[in-house]
Amino acid sequence: MSKIRITKMFSFEAGHALHGYDGKCKNLHGHSYHLEVTVIGTPIADTNNVKHGMVIDFGDLKKIVKEDIVDVFDHSMVFNKNTPHVDMANDLKGLGHHVLLVDYQPTTEMMIIDFAEKIKRRLPDTIQLHSLKLQETATSYAQWYASDNE
Repeated sequence: MSKIRITKMFSFEAGHALHGYDGKCKNLHGHSYHLEVTVIGTPIADTNNVKHGMVIDFGDLKKIVKEDIVDVFDHSMVFNKNTPHVDMANDLKGLGHHVLLVDYQPTTEMMIIDFAEKIKRRLPDTIQLHSLKLQETATSYAQWYASDNE
């Protein structure tokens, strides 16, 4: 049977600061992120399966991405925990803010790599992550393709 790509789109708001960066993004700021998740597989052929004809139920894909990415990152401040920003992050946490400390510089490029790993771990064996697109502004985005990372 034919391979089919399925794409689901998500949005979330998050802030960050890039420690050591030489431009405006060294300052605290935020983005309205748009994430496109594309998986590939063959539609389920079993006529007794309630998901007959689907590669993956859009609701199942939504559950994975919401639990591991959207619900975690939405309305958060993201900082690299290996920089002096950790002090600011801890101050913000102490004031009740939603702060994420990650092992990487929270650029769109590094976030998309993190997201790919999180999603791949949760997909059924019959489904592969094909690509991700993470847009941080109206004119700027990063893309991740499985074929580039084999």
